[in-house]
Amino acid sequence: MIFSKIVWNPIEGFDLGFFVIRFYSLMFVVAFSLGWYLMKKIYIREKISMEKLDSVFIYAVIGTLLGARLGHVFFYDWDYYRNNLLEIILPFKFNPEFEFIGFRGLASHGAAIAFIIAMYYYSKNVLKKHPLWIMDRVTIPAAVGGIFVRLGNFFNSEIIGEPSGDSAFGVKFIRDGLSKGEVIRETGIKNVNEAYSAVVNNPQFSNLLEAIPYRHPAQLYEAFGYIFVSLILWLLYWKTDKRNNRGFLFGMYMMLIFIVRFIVENVKKSQGGFEDALGDALSTGQWLSIPFILVGLYFVVRAKKVEEDPKSYTLK
Repeated sequence: MIFSKIVWNPIEGFDLGFFVIRFYSLMFVVAFSLGWYLMKKIYIREKISMEKLDSVFIYAVIGTLLGARLGHVFFYDWDYYRNNLLEIILPFKFNPEFEFIGFRGLASHGAAIAFIIAMYYYSKNVLKKHPLWIMDRVTIPAAVGGIFVRLGNFFNSEIIGEPSGDSAFGVKFIRDGLSKGEVIRETGIKNVNEAYSAVVNNPQFSNLLEAIPYRHPAQLYEAFGYIFVSLILWLLYWKTDKRNNRGFLFGMYMMLIFIVRFIVENVKKSQGGFEDALGDALSTGQWLSIPFILVGLYFVVRAKKVEEDPKSYTLK
């Protein structure tokens, strides 16, 4: 497939008439459902009660979504949200006019921090094992879930890349190149989906189409990288005894996931944040990734094998 020939104008989701199931939301459902399935296989192998499986799912969902939301607010867009505090927790926009927008803006770094905190409390209050026991195992479905989250970003035409120039990997993100207001105004078509389709298919609006540059599909680059991270973690868990080295898989996850993120940030369109205050050498995403990589390296280096006796993991 030659990406430079892709003009990307997906519909928002499945329109049920009274409700639209958005692809982005659907990808989150797939990510969490697949994560539950993978953890079930792990729990069966480790002889952990299935009663504790549903709890880890609840902790993971709440921690991930809450952390991702707060991460976006504080890391990337605090200048806006400090004057619109209600929009942090409500799926509405009040300025300049009231509008239902859902929760636009989720940050993976915030999700990672909250996810770790949630797993700590789960291990202490429910699992009754050392926190690194669960972190070494739950990072496998977490890495797999990241693949589908980035696919959701691709469907949403968000977190896109810089202009790709002569690169063979370019995509025209129509819905990023033209806002809803702009496409309605420029085409004179009131239905948003029909307006975007006209830009793509009607020669009358070829000038609008040509003005939208091809960009790197940064979401797909990241998803592709996460596939390899997931395979590495899965093989380490199932095919080696590294799962008994407390903190090793967790450290590998932290290093590999955020190394992928750091690399992809080189071709990613700026998401804002505090990067301007620190110079233009690195993006906000890269600055945030560095501590995670270093923490991961620390756990990999310090990981020590623990006896397989389940009591050795029990919190005192």
